Parts: sequence; structure tokens; C-alpha cells
Amino acid sequence: MALDTLPALARRTALVSAFSVPKGFGDQTLRERRADAIELLGGIPDPSVLPAPELAEATARVLAQPGQPALQYSRTEGIPALREWIAARERVAVSRIVVTNGGFHGLALAIQTTVERGDLVAVDNPIFPLFLRGLELSAADILPVRVGAHGIDVDQLGALLRDGARPAALYTVPDFHNPTQGSLALEGRRELVRLAERYGFVVFADNPYRELRFAGPAPAEEPFNHSERVIHVNTFSKTLGPGLRLGWLVLPEWLAPDVIALRSRQDSHSSTFVQAVVADLLTQEPGLFDATLDQARALYASRARTLAEALEREAPGEFDVEVPEGGLFLWPRLLDDRVDADRLAADASAEGVEYQRGSFFPSGPGTDSARHLRLAFGDTGEHRLAEAAARLARALQRQRG
Repeated sequence: MALDTLPALARRTALVSAFSVPKGFGDQTLRERRADAIELLGGIPDPSVLPAPELAEATARVLAQPGQPALQYSRTEGIPALREWIAARERVAVSRIVVTNGGFHGLALAIQTTVERGDLVAVDNPIFPLFLRGLELSAADILPVRVGAHGIDVDQLGALLRDGARPAALYTVPDFHNPTQGSLALEGRRELVRLAERYGFVVFADNPYRELRFAGPAPAEEPFNHSERVIHVNTFSKTLGPGLRLGWLVLPEWLAPDVIALRSRQDSHSSTFVQAVVADLLTQEPGLFDATLDQARALYASRARTLAEALEREAPGEFDVEVPEGGLFLWPRLLDDRVDADRLAADASAEGVEYQRGSFFPSGPGTDSARHLRLAFGDTGEHRLAEAAARLARALQRQRG
């Protein structure tokens, strides 16, 4: 029976079941596996394009400062030098910037300040599962909105709103969506902002992959940074290193005091030391961040092409594969409905290649996520990516007999 024909209570139960964090996601990388396994599991940046030597030099400069202020407490919203650099890059007032412990921390603050218990929250369909962990604490109801090649479907969202849906918030990954890799075009962003302003919900724009665009300039305009209904979430995890645990929020002016007040009742502030090191790195060597990004973009673009070409070479006709315009993942779809996707993941593991199966990404009506594989290529060399494709082809042959 189609989901939209179920009685209201059964439909809600089905959606809650579909939009729950699957076992094995997130913690899957912790289990033991073959020593020679090729892991295409997480959006992990390659160490070769992280500025480790420059961070070491920045650390030395910070620790040499008289009185060592980086080892002291600092303000809840973040140290001025870092906030000012972020504000200049985002083209917003510094008063709208709050430094966080990575992107997920920013999402948690956004949820806690805008979503009341039991509220309706619209979300990507399919969705990055770990967002749901933060949402679980609010016991929110879920409204899935399709995501495709051009990001979240604002037309479907508009229809749901006109039919009476009243979400308190909407969550989406607008650039190089995880897992589908679609990006929301400029006009789609403008329309999403218009809908948020008309119907009074807050957009959580989660944008960790924004800087990893393979080719062409980034859009000159970012409507999300010019609306009082958008919380723009970002992080240094994919660009400078996830171990820094450093990100930021671009907040509406009206919400910034509430987020700062909430934060002051929790962990008070992000590491002064880490903030100071990153601020020194970014300000003492002004071109370093973009130079680092240029290296990363070239590397990831090459790896994305290598993996896509290897899949087509090793398993011709088995996958619908598109090389994304950015990000850290491929999202190939199995073309043969006779192939059991879950068995394929198990057979691939036996062959020595690990990936996130599409069924790990909660989805509602109108998607075929379970027929996809999410293949991460960020920290895997091209030779290993080609070998991973060969192992996937052998895994497929296990079902062919």
C-alpha cells in the first residue's frame, strides 16, 4: 500500500520508522574488518591536502604570544579574529557569527533554539542520518521533501505548504548533498527563502561541502546569508581537518543572542587554543586557505572521475554513475532490479570493500535510495579506488552465479 493512502496514524508511524537512524551508520567504521579492506565509508579529507605544516607553525606563533592568551577562557561566541575572518568570507556582520565545535554542534544549537518538542520539521528525502540524532531529542514529527539532481524539491515543498503543512524548521544540505550530491541552484535558494519567510519556518542550511566545488566559480550570491529565516551551518572539518572540531553558524540577528545564551549554559565556548591557531593560520597567510582548497578540489575531482570510470570499466552496465560537481561521494544506482542491494554490500565486504549502502539513508516516498551505493573517495588513492571497483564487480558476480 502506498504511504499516502495509509490512515493518518499509520502514516506517521511509517514515517517515523523510515526516518530513524539505522544501526551501523556512523559507528560502522569502528568495527573490525579485513586488514586489506578498502574503506569508502566516510567523508574524510585526504591528509595530503590538509595544511599540517602550516598549522604547526601557527601553533608555535600562538604559544609564543606574551601571557599565552590562547590557553585562557574566551567569549562564548568565539574569539574576535576568527569571527571577523569568517564574517568577511560570508559577507555578513560579525555579530551574526557564532563559532561552534564542528558542524553537528551548530545543528544541535539550531534545533535547540528553534524547534519545540513535537514540532513538525521538514527534512531532505533521503537524509543524512546523523541529523536525525540531534532531532530525536525534540521528539519532532518529520515531513520528508524529495531531493534530486538539483537539490531539495522546492516545488514539492511549496505544494505541501499550500496543502496546510506548517513546519517549524526545514533541514537541507544545499551544496553537493549527502548522499545524492545534488546542489540547489540560485533560483531554488531564492524560492526556499521566499517560502520560509512567507510560512514562518527556519531553514537549517547545512553546508560542509560548499568549498569543495570541482570546477567553476561559486555562486556570487548566497540568499541564505541575507534572510532572517535561515541558519547557515558550516565547518572547517572538510577543509582544514575534522580533528580541529571547529565550525560556525551564520545566524539571523534576532536569533544570535538566544544561541549565545544557550551556549553559555552548555560548554561555554569552543577551544580558545584551537580557535587562536586557526585564526592565526588564516590571517597571517591570507592566501593559504584558498590555495589549500585549490589542491583539495583538484585531488577530489580526479578521484571522483577515477572511481566513476573504474565502475563503468569493471562492471559495465551495472550502475548509473554520475560524476558530481563537488563533494566527497559518488551515488551510483544499481540498474538491475534483480540485484539484492543488501546482499551486494555483504558480498562486497567479503571481497574487501566497504561502503555505506543506500538503505542506510532514511527515505520516504518518491525515492529509490536502497538501490544506491554511497562511495566515499576523499581519503583513498586512485589505485585503491580502481581496485575497489574491481572488487565490487566480483561482488556482483557472486549474485550472477
